[in-house]
Amino acid sequence: MKGKSVLTIASVLILACAALVLTQSPAQAEPSGKVVIFHAGSLSVPFAAMEKAFEAKYPKVDVQREAGGSTKMARLISEVGKPADIMASADYVVIDKNLIPKFASWNVRFATNQMVLCYTDKSKFADRINADNWYDILSTPGVVWGHSDPNLDPCGYRSIMVLQLAEKFYKKPGLAEQLIANRPEKNIRPKSVELISLLQAGHMDYAWEYLSVAVQHGLKYVTLDNHLNLSDYKLTPFYKSARVKVTGKKPGTFIERVGKSITYGITMIDQSANREATEAFLAYMFDPQGGLKVLKDMGQPPFEPVRTTKDGMASLPDSLKKFVEINE
Repeated sequence: MKGKSVLTIASVLILACAALVLTQSPAQAEPSGKVVIFHAGSLSVPFAAMEKAFEAKYPKVDVQREAGGSTKMARLISEVGKPADIMASADYVVIDKNLIPKFASWNVRFATNQMVLCYTDKSKFADRINADNWYDILSTPGVVWGHSDPNLDPCGYRSIMVLQLAEKFYKKPGLAEQLIANRPEKNIRPKSVELISLLQAGHMDYAWEYLSVAVQHGLKYVTLDNHLNLSDYKLTPFYKSARVKVTGKKPGTFIERVGKSITYGITMIDQSANREATEAFLAYMFDPQGGLKVLKDMGQPPFEPVRTTKDGMASLPDSLKKFVEINE
């Protein structure tokens, strides 16, 4: 009888331990499976580095990335129905307008940037161009310059905003129209990073890009006054004077993009097929020693900590809240 009691107690202890292991194992399980990320073309280089570092940390996870103009990538989710876990945009407003609230519940702003005019040694007037004469050179016949498609890529409508702001800042009426007249439609490409190969091959003299892209690809560039480069949030009242009409969600409709400082945004899609691994990637990305350090090292200033609204914080997964601050 005594031996049976000992056996019963041992059995209970074994079952209890087994239950404890089963209860704990999901929380302790290593993330696995794939994480699909749609992101702005200007994030291609840093996100490639993040992918490599994250997969080294979590070898059971396969990060799959697709890059393009931010508006286009968001519409692939909202209009085409392509499955994704994460969307990272060069303009956080794209997420607000295309994905929230139907496809995503929060929007974290994680980095800034600035507009620069890129060129190479092959570019016409490469030995003369500077921050004071760039608009004279771009309006010169025979100089080939371009930008990305404003309807698909924030860098595209920001490029046009720079021209509008220059007209106001330099007090030169008609300057923006004069510059655009010297830029044929064929010089507009779907995403800004496509212009890099044209520059490097000598088929284009100048292209509007983000500073981070110029740094990452070793391009020469003209740095503009803060009143033009969209980098300083304190100048947003001035930036707001720039307005660009782009195509809306439905054919034949249009929306107006209003100038503001450059702010990147990221979200997790509500219907993410792999929330555990997706949250793990975002936790790595929001870490000052993780993804934010990658951005900083590659010429793109991150927000430390990353930020969201009060409503956004309420919707964030608990695992991410410690990395984020409320900043309306």
